[in-house]
Amino acid sequence: MLTKRIIPCLDVKDGRTVKGVRFEGLRDAGDPVALAAQYAKQGADELVFLDITATNQKRQTLVQLVRDVAATLDIPFTVGGGIGSVADVEMLLLNGTDKASINSAALHRPELIDELARRFGSQCIVVAVDARYTEENGWQVYTRAGTHNTGRDAVQWCREVADRGCGEILLTSMSNDGTKDGFALDLTGDVSRAVSVPVVASGGAGSIQHFTDVFQQAQADAGLAASIFHFGEIGIQELKQTLRAEGIPVRL
Repeated sequence: MLTKRIIPCLDVKDGRTVKGVRFEGLRDAGDPVALAAQYAKQGADELVFLDITATNQKRQTLVQLVRDVAATLDIPFTVGGGIGSVADVEMLLLNGTDKASINSAALHRPELIDELARRFGSQCIVVAVDARYTEENGWQVYTRAGTHNTGRDAVQWCREVADRGCGEILLTSMSNDGTKDGFALDLTGDVSRAVSVPVVASGGAGSIQHFTDVFQQAQADAGLAASIFHFGEIGIQELKQTLRAEGIPVRL
């Protein structure tokens, strides 16, 4: 049985790690390089770095900062934000990134997923899907750091990106993000059943039980969180030891 992964996320704005609620009200959470080193030492399985303003500011990811973070790590490292071409991904891979995460660019031109998978291999390509729930439309996909509703059904879009060759889906519930009320188990479970690639659940983690639920009930392959790790509310080793005690396979 494959082990479940625990992944801290660095949302980066203006060179600093930030965290908000439902993508709003951002507050400072520390230096991304120092946090990355801390998480690698604590036993994180992977690290995700998201340059959250790159797309809206129409610029590339902060490459020097990515390089500095990568230099502190001995675990897989995923970077997203402002990636829109084969050249962008190549630049990141050359500067220490293991996986590139695309979001808005994939929705603008879905063929980009196919091109990246052929050029670099599916294992390097993550598609990030930000979804919000409404009573009228269910779970729909948003882009541009959660500011634009695409009108696309989230599960259908996840199925398409998997079919096009991405190696992993980073699934964030905007409705749960930063609330600490738990992951979106319904959405995560529907996506996990609909695709054959690993699903990383993101948005809403506030307790160890929330990770247990998303692994056992929604069959997520990894759980991603930010503020509970940044502000010391849950330790990574404490989390993993509890999960293992409950029969969930994790790497200690």
